[in-house]
Amino acid sequence: MAGKGKTTPRQRRPAQGEASSSFEYDQVQDDEHVGDVYYQNPKNRNQIEQLLETHKGSAIVVAILTALAFALRFYKINHPDQVVFDEVHFGKFASYYIMREYYFDVHPPFAKMLFGLAGWFVGFDGHFKFDNIGDSYTTNHVPYVGMRALPAILGSLTIPVVYAIMKESGYSTVIAAFSASLILFDNAHIAQSRLILLDATLIFFMSLTIYSYIRFRKLRYWEFSIEWWTWLIATGAFMACTWGSKVNGILTVVTIGIAVLVDLWEVLDVKKEGHTMDYFWRHFTARAIGFIVVPFILYLSFFYIHFAILTQSGPGDNFMSPAFQETLSGNEMLLNSRDIHYYDIVTMRHKDTKVFLHSHVERYPLTYDDGRVSSQGQQVTGYGHNDTNNNWQIIPTKSLPETGKGRVVRHDDVIQLLHVNTNTHLLTHDVASPLMPTNQEFTTWPKDDHSRHNDTLFQLVLTEGHNGQAWKSKSGHFRLIHMPTRVSMWTHSKQLPDWAFKQQEINGNKNPTEKSATWYVDDIIEEDAEFEDLEDEESKPAVKAPKKMNFFRKFGELQLLMLQHNAGLTASHPYASNPINWPFLLSGISFWTNNDDKKQIYLIGNLIGWWTCVVGLSIYIGILGADLIARRRDMDPIPDPVRNRLWNNTGFFLLVWAVHYLPFFLMNRQLFIHHYLPSHLASALIAGAVLNFVLSDTFNFPISIRGPKLTKPKPSTYSDIGIKGPVILIGSCIFLFVMFTYLAPLTYGTPGLTGEQVNSKRLLSTWTLHFAAKKTHEV
Repeated sequence: MAGKGKTTPRQRRPAQGEASSSFEYDQVQDDEHVGDVYYQNPKNRNQIEQLLETHKGSAIVVAILTALAFALRFYKINHPDQVVFDEVHFGKFASYYIMREYYFDVHPPFAKMLFGLAGWFVGFDGHFKFDNIGDSYTTNHVPYVGMRALPAILGSLTIPVVYAIMKESGYSTVIAAFSASLILFDNAHIAQSRLILLDATLIFFMSLTIYSYIRFRKLRYWEFSIEWWTWLIATGAFMACTWGSKVNGILTVVTIGIAVLVDLWEVLDVKKEGHTMDYFWRHFTARAIGFIVVPFILYLSFFYIHFAILTQSGPGDNFMSPAFQETLSGNEMLLNSRDIHYYDIVTMRHKDTKVFLHSHVERYPLTYDDGRVSSQGQQVTGYGHNDTNNNWQIIPTKSLPETGKGRVVRHDDVIQLLHVNTNTHLLTHDVASPLMPTNQEFTTWPKDDHSRHNDTLFQLVLTEGHNGQAWKSKSGHFRLIHMPTRVSMWTHSKQLPDWAFKQQEINGNKNPTEKSATWYVDDIIEEDAEFEDLEDEESKPAVKAPKKMNFFRKFGELQLLMLQHNAGLTASHPYASNPINWPFLLSGISFWTNNDDKKQIYLIGNLIGWWTCVVGLSIYIGILGADLIARRRDMDPIPDPVRNRLWNNTGFFLLVWAVHYLPFFLMNRQLFIHHYLPSHLASALIAGAVLNFVLSDTFNFPISIRGPKLTKPKPSTYSDIGIKGPVILIGSCIFLFVMFTYLAPLTYGTPGLTGEQVNSKRLLSTWTLHFAAKKTHEV
């Protein structure tokens, strides 16, 4: 390996006269102190490596990497001047923040609020709504370059953070630059960083979380010092920003959580000096504050600001509960909801499908297609249009006062519903419904025939209702529970046959608490005449101010909806892909096309870089497996310090990769290759560590900051990869840049390509590029 012949012979003890300043004390973590550590003269290293390892040399390298990152990500950032891919969502959300209109999305708000702030800062007025891919920014005078600059800046700054992660982990400047270059020249990272998308923010804060945690662990012997607390809190803060940027940022939280549990397990070890239970609980409390309390408070603060900004009614209203909607200025429920009284005539709609509760004189057929027999009762259906057959009158089943609030319908009241046009009561009974034999048929019964009075009784159950709560139009979401059989009135999107004019089936769901069996009164067609004559002035306030709702109730409701809707993204998509394909770049995503000029943006990574990372992962797993087998056979092929660095430091990178990748195999929602980008960053860190192992058996050691205790020092070693390291770095950068340049027309969307040129860019047959030329063959 490189480095041999460049150091003095390995010794078991420090050389006499060696300055104690080059040592670290004996009480070091497992990844540094197990086994023997060998003395090494740092001056015997290759001169180029010595130069690069100086502070000035390292600063020059990282400055070059960062400058290149900004150049590649800001190059032609104004092209295309049209809405691209998911800019239709995240640009739209920025406009909602500026207009203060409430919206709903499955992702937390932090990154989207940053886009809103960037838009406001560059003068965006919020009126452009990013409705369609291809809509022109220039025509609509949208300062889109300023908004795209935010992810471009964060994507560019990710490069020096990756470099710093490797340096802080004890690797040389060359190895750190190698890992950073895998992200620097990656087409997928660049494409994501040039558009109004969330991934650049997610990856930037994820990398800062990894960096901060490594800095925190390096201060393990300065426990509870100001600097130790600083990096502990910084890790938690960056973790919250990652979580708050995108829903899968929770995987970063899980990663740090697993690492902290392993750390605490070591602290709990009674064999370690000073590790009493009091000592353990101090560490546990500190980590609970830094990694649980601080991130959760910050995460809550993102939503607090989110709710504080979005105070106006907007497109997200209908996702929320009536109580939530009534906190928004201009919301229909707030402005138009009125108390419902007995004998009012109303129209009712299903909350999810929006069909009206409807009936007409036509009856169910004697038999259905499957041979089942119906009741031949009057049809009750769900109808999508408003007409007089949707009108129902609220009939009381108890004595009422002549006037006053006693005539208001309330939560848990038992009522009858009279279909006005046919003068029949709504009824359900133990007869199978037309489309679902397991559910009950809904029909009606003549008003003057009291023989089936009990079957016409329904309990009104308001969503989150309480005793005495009034039923309101618009906002009074309810379930209608049949008293004798305890089924809920329910509907679904499947249509009935022609005999019911292809309207929706209404049936009785045997789960009385079924959430999808929720309805609301759309309008009060005619009010109770007796009440109208004697109406109190206070019952119709002139001005309705937005209502108040506890922040934690709003937060809890939104979190539950985000989880439900994220899990519900199961529809097929032409560019969705399986996780097993991602590391190998078997497919990409079409972001944007221009048919006139034959231009396109296709999200795909740098093939050389991604396959290098796959090889690095494979070699790393192979090394660990071979080492385990060798040790089982009582062989020791790897020095203990090297082994412990592989297991603990590179193992942490593997943990980051696995936690951000493997859970996607368990998900049934739409998945795309950009979901792999956080894991790709982690695989670049692993690739650098593996390259160091292949080139040399030395590294910068130890890396922890020496504590104040006077203990036995340990000798230091220095990374020594010789001239091979810089040569490999330069060579890999050349190959990465050549591949990046070759795919650049697909990354930047310019210049336009001919059909033959498109075919040449299609390096794998699974890539679905646009404008490809048809292949012809001579007969």
